[in-house]
Amino acid sequence: MAGEPAILEMRSITKEFPGVKALSNVSLIVLAGEVHAICGENGAGKSTLMKVLSGVYPAGTYTGDIIFRGEHVQFKDIRSSEAAGIAIIHQELALVSELSITENIFLGNELGAFGVINWVEAKKRAIELLARVGLREDPDTLVKHIGVGKQQLVEIAKALNKSVKLLILDEPTAALNEADSQHLLDLIRGLKGKGISSIVISHKLNEIEQVADSITIIRDGKTIETLNVKDDGVNEDRIIRGMVGRSLESRFPDRTPRIGEVFFEVRDWTVQHPLAAERLVVKGSSLNVRRGEIVGIAGLMGAGRTELAMSIFGRSYGKYVSGQIYKNGEAIELRSVAEAIEHGLAYVSEDRKALGLNLLDDIKRSVVSAKLTKISVGQVVNEAKEYSVAEEYRKTLRIKTPSVDAGVNKLSGGNQQKVVLAKWMFTDPDLLILDEPTRGIDVGAKYEIYGIIQALAAQGKGVILISSELPELLGLVDRIYTVFEGSITDCIPAAEADPETLMRSMTSARKKVQST
Repeated sequence: MAGEPAILEMRSITKEFPGVKALSNVSLIVLAGEVHAICGENGAGKSTLMKVLSGVYPAGTYTGDIIFRGEHVQFKDIRSSEAAGIAIIHQELALVSELSITENIFLGNELGAFGVINWVEAKKRAIELLARVGLREDPDTLVKHIGVGKQQLVEIAKALNKSVKLLILDEPTAALNEADSQHLLDLIRGLKGKGISSIVISHKLNEIEQVADSITIIRDGKTIETLNVKDDGVNEDRIIRGMVGRSLESRFPDRTPRIGEVFFEVRDWTVQHPLAAERLVVKGSSLNVRRGEIVGIAGLMGAGRTELAMSIFGRSYGKYVSGQIYKNGEAIELRSVAEAIEHGLAYVSEDRKALGLNLLDDIKRSVVSAKLTKISVGQVVNEAKEYSVAEEYRKTLRIKTPSVDAGVNKLSGGNQQKVVLAKWMFTDPDLLILDEPTRGIDVGAKYEIYGIIQALAAQGKGVILISSELPELLGLVDRIYTVFEGSITDCIPAAEADPETLMRSMTSARKKVQST
């Protein structure tokens, strides 16, 4: 990339919030025709820097200079940055769930004349854009009826519809399976050949190493270094050292499992799709969990992993058809979330903003919200106890915030996930179901969360871990159930599993197990 002109320079960017300096003299240079990655721990300032660049935080709310395509720019809002040729796809998607794919792609940029939208042309163009991102979906489909991974591809199609010169992707593959992630990385490389530069923020360091030309590392709101991937011999360990200021000798804490008897069991569980009664999203699935055991669930996007977990947790997804749940050998009914919590279950959702948090609440209220009776006398919440509980979890989980009185909407995505985890830990569950708990979380924070999961298992609790990252499952769990098209197809001891074996069971229904 040597000799290429810079498409973007950010010079000495400083951004402050009340009580927090999020960015301190951060500088960044992106060359024309390159993929530039930004890496850092949660709360390091990566997303804040991109919001400054894209006008989400407008000129005047920060200090420093932005030079884009050779000109000094001051964006007052996101529309002005888009008009200049910058498009940002946020970690938390900004689609309207009640609108179709076509309507979302052209929202604010409708095709037509004299106030009349040309839907025929819009649909034709939408099909072309969806093809570019590899999404085979009817453009008339409502966004709420497609999964998070497909929604991510719709966001990218929406960005490609604009005259983009610099595409910013904040955790673009966080919600995607391996095949879709690889497709997206290939797409980013393809855009480079069409004159589009990209900035990629990601915690998946193997992907960064694969796709990036340069990497800027930010730590605690400051620029640490910029690395040339080829010339500097960059690998994952080198990136980690820059991010956390030290080497991580192992990605997973040491653990000696102490596994007891089966205490939780699901038998022949079948659930209908909430909108299409003829479609079964969970089909006769059975599984069990032993005390002190971490059980993994692996499957491709759309396989039914989340549907299985949510339906078990108080039938909070789909329509129950048949099946039985047992705890300590006795049949129990979990007909609502309240009943699930009462029976010692907890569920950390993969979608923290829609299902895990009330973004209008502060941190302390969010932490205690799932079981207010623990800090209440009669109908009155003990505010001192509420504060002390939240403060303890802030310290234990290393939630980066000046105060537990701060709103959860002010936190980075990874720190919001820690608040969700604290909320369910506070209920003191016997079984904790974790759905993509480390999505969008940096390697240092992942290590801490892995330790928390292991500590819960060491207390004799059971853990069900759903993850799209096979190395995470292989490094953390004791057994792995595989899911394909709503059915559990296999149960493999982690010691005997490898990615190839898991992938075979995740892509075939030839074997079906009841439990192991």
